[in-house]
Formats: sequence, structure tokens, C-alpha cells
Amino acid sequence: MTVRTGRTPAAPVTAGVLGVLVGLVASLTACGAGSGGSGGAVELTIAANAIAGGKNAEEADWIENWVIPRFEQAQRAEGTEVNVTFEPSGVDDEQYKTRLALDLQSGSGPDVLTLDGIWIGEFAEAGYIAPLNEVAPAAGDWDGWEQIPEAVQSLASYEGERYGVPAGTDGRVLYYNKRLFEQAGLPVDWQPASWDEVLSAAEALAGLDGVTPLQLNAGTAMGEATTMQGVLPLLAGTGEEIYTDGQWTGASPGLTETLRLYQDVYGGGLGDPLLQQEAQGRDKSFERFAEGTIGILAESDYFWRDVIAPQTGLTPMADRDEDVGYALIPAAAPGRGLNGQDFVSMSGGSARVLNQATSHPDLAWELLAFMHSEEALTAFAEERTVITPRTDVNERVLANDPMLSFVAEEVLPLTSYRPGVAAYPQVSVLLQEATAAVVSGDDPADAAAAYEEGLAEVVGADHVTG
Repeated sequence: MTVRTGRTPAAPVTAGVLGVLVGLVASLTACGAGSGGSGGAVELTIAANAIAGGKNAEEADWIENWVIPRFEQAQRAEGTEVNVTFEPSGVDDEQYKTRLALDLQSGSGPDVLTLDGIWIGEFAEAGYIAPLNEVAPAAGDWDGWEQIPEAVQSLASYEGERYGVPAGTDGRVLYYNKRLFEQAGLPVDWQPASWDEVLSAAEALAGLDGVTPLQLNAGTAMGEATTMQGVLPLLAGTGEEIYTDGQWTGASPGLTETLRLYQDVYGGGLGDPLLQQEAQGRDKSFERFAEGTIGILAESDYFWRDVIAPQTGLTPMADRDEDVGYALIPAAAPGRGLNGQDFVSMSGGSARVLNQATSHPDLAWELLAFMHSEEALTAFAEERTVITPRTDVNERVLANDPMLSFVAEEVLPLTSYRPGVAAYPQVSVLLQEATAAVVSGDDPADAAAAYEEGLAEVVGADHVTG
């Protein structure tokens, strides 16, 4: 159940790279997908960048020790002998991505495979994966879709077609320190309705000694966290997306307005500009929030689960549940967000897809659907208390965690996802550079213009809309 946040996505697998590496395919994978086994048993394989005792170990353990034996038993009870094999990996995401691309290009590889959500469009454009309904028509009638919000389904979709099933996701919110809010005379049940209200709260916090009012990730040192926790949700709050219908957003009014907010924060003394330039700046922002010296922080639910968790966090807060509040990210003004929304968010996550070359598409779909059933996802989530794509599972396993329930119930229905196309990683860096320029004192309009110029070089001027 791989949910990756706050990192730079793996580099795109280019045609040149594939041309050099395609000769290695035979040594990387067995011939064909879903071949028949000895004694008439059907052979199916699952691949994920997860391995017992290593990377994403929880997912690997769940697949090997829960999914596979139960699926085989269920099929045997229906008269079908099937042997499912897990192909683990514990490598860098780029290596995993390249291996899958080579396999799929050659018409081989695993029957069910996990992809980062931002790879879906790239793999679809390359012809490595096909719409789910084309591979297994029965997928369109799956009752599980009713439990996955449409916004979350878009994680595994491209150009209006489902290519897979979301495997896990997350959401961005505004965290705030209730003790600092109380000292500044602010409500501890805070929910801002606009950017102006966020800035007003930050200005009130500025009156407290030793407190940085607002941490909004910026610059290249913060990497993908700048784009996901900062630029993209703010841009969504202006009613714009970074990529729509084959066109990239350039120096648009929304992007300029987004960069102007960065100017208000860092030019107005509400944020610490030096923190954005430090190699470990994001980690330091975590530490400072946990110490009670940052008032408001834009972050994902990862921060709650893995950073400030009282017993197991990287920078634990003993009184987290009492001292930390969380709020939806407001649009620039009510009704100005995407689709006329009052609040916005961004999410990441992974998806599982079918190999279009599988020899057993119907049975491979049954395996994929089984992995995303209420029973299976409950078994996974109960071990670690994570947000799943299914509403029914979240209602059960998150019942004792109000923050994660808040994300599942309030954030996921209105969230957005990064474009799953090959140029995105380069575009993300350009956005990070634009915020860095503003934090350093450049005019937002000039920074937006420089971004658009770089964008045209990356994607072509014909694919840029100002």
C-alpha cells in the first residue's frame, strides 16, 4: 500500500533509455505474463516495489501472507487451481519503473503491478498499459467503485479512462499549534475561509516571541514538497490546474497570484526565508513545529502519522492530540477553487494495474479486485492505520483517529492529483525555482514569466497556456 509523499518523482523512462536497455529484458523477466503452470494450475504474478524486511515491508508482508493464500484458497473453493507468485523489489523507484517499462514493452512482466500514480499517464501514452475495461471488461461492473470517491479514482485514471485501481492515497491540510493560537487570541477550532484569513492568523502569531507564524514550503531544497504542499494546492485555490487537456499552465493569473502569496508570506516577515534554502529545511520545519515555534504548517497526513506521532514519530509530540489542530486549505476566496470549491487539497499515492499482455485477464482482474476488497484493505490498514481508497474501510479502521478520518471524509472528496505525464518532474522543478526566486525577493510576475520561459523549453511553446 505504497503512499509516497514529499519526494521528487522518478525520472521519465525515455525512448533512448529503453532502446539501450531493451536487450536486458530477457534477463529481467520470465517469458509472457500469467502462463499456465504444471498440473493445469494457472500461474499469476504480482509485482510491487516492496520487500519483506526492507522497502514498504508492510505491503510485501500483506501480499505474501494475506492476499496470496486467501485468494488461492477462494479460487480453489470455486474449482480453479491458481498459483500466485509475488515478485518483490526493494530498489530505487526509478529502477523499479525502468524494469516495469522494459517488461511491458516486450509483452511480458507481472499480471498485476503497482505504479506510482504519476506514472499512469506516461505508461498509457507509451502504450505500456491499456484502459482497465479493455483488458478485463468485468472491471466496469465492480461494486468497489461505489466505495472510492471519484476524486480518488482519478489517481489511477488518464484522459477520462480508468487504467487501474487506487492502492493508497493521502491529503494536504493546514496544521496549527492550538497553544500558540490561544496565546495570540485566535480560535482553537480555526478553519480559514480564504487566503486573507490565513495571513491574518499569521499576522496575529507574529506578535509572539520566537515564533515563525507560517511555514509554506518553497525553493528547490524542499523538492517535491514545495510543489505538493505549496504551489499546486494554492494554484487549485485560484481555480487553475497545472495541466489540463494537453496544455501546461504558464504565467497565468492564478500562478502569479500563487507566487504573490509567497511574497506576502516571506516578504512580509511571516515565514523564515532562510529555512527554505537549507538542505534539511523540511526536517527542521518539522522539529520547530514539534517544539512549538512554528504556528501554521502546510503538510500531508504523513506529518501526523509518521512525524509527530507521540510514541513513534520522527519528532514526536507527546501532547499532539491536544495541541495540534488541522484545517482544510481554503481557496483564495470562497468559491474560487477548482470546480467552484471553497476548499482544496492535493494528494499522491499509488495504483495497481493489469498487464494488458496477461494470458488470464479475467482471473487477473479477480485478483486485482480481491486485493482492493473491503476485507483485504481492512486487513492491511488495521496493521498500520493508514488511509485507504475505500470509504467503507476508512470508516472502520480510522474510527479512533479523528485526524485521518478528517482527511478521508473531508479532504479526499475534494482533492486533486498531479498530472501523470512524463514532463511533470521537470515542470515541478521549474515551479520550485519560481518560488525560490520570490522568496529571494523577485517580483512574482517576473518569476512567473521566467517559469513560463523554462516551461516552453521543456514541453514546447505550443503546449503552454498563459
